[in-house]
Amino acid sequence: MEEFVVLVNPEDEVLGLMEKQQAHINGLLHRAFSVFLFNSKGEMLLQKRASGKYHSPNQWTNAVCSHPREGETYLEGAQRRIKEELGIEAELSEKFNFIYKADVGGGLWEHELDHVFVGNHEADFNLNPEEVEEVRFISTEDLDKEIAENPGNFTEWFKIILEEYKHHF
Repeated sequence: MEEFVVLVNPEDEVLGLMEKQQAHINGLLHRAFSVFLFNSKGEMLLQKRASGKYHSPNQWTNAVCSHPREGETYLEGAQRRIKEELGIEAELSEKFNFIYKADVGGGLWEHELDHVFVGNHEADFNLNPEEVEEVRFISTEDLDKEIAENPGNFTEWFKIILEEYKHHF
C-alpha cells in the first residue's frame, strides 16, 4: 500500500499530499510526529529500526516517529503508530513542535514539521518485525555517551529531535 504524507507550509497549512518516498526524495516539508516513552526509572525507550526499512535501517531512534495520515490529528497518528510498531497503548501528551531538515542518506531528506509527544510505559511490547528489530530502555546519561561515541548508530532525525527535546526540559 502506498503511503502519503501531508505537505504543509511552516504555519502547518495543508498544501497537498505526496507519496512518502517522493516527499523524502524532494525534501518537502510535511507533517510528522515523534514519541518519547519513559519507564518509571526515567529511562528513555529506544527502538532499533528494522533491517528492511528503505532508509536508516538498523539504526536506533526514539520510541516511534512517523507521519499522520490525511484527516488524522498528530495525536491520533502517534497513538496509531505506537500500536502498529510496538503493540502497546500509552497515554501521550504533546510537548512542543518544531521544523527540521536532515539528510538521511541515499538522496533522501526528512524535512518535517514535527510534533513531539511523551508518555510512560514499562514493558510487554509486541513488536512489529517489519518496523522494529528490538527495543531497550536507556538513561539519558548513557544515551548521550553512546551517541558521542557512535553517532552513526542513531538516526539523524533522532539526534536533532533529542537536542531540541533537551532545550524544552
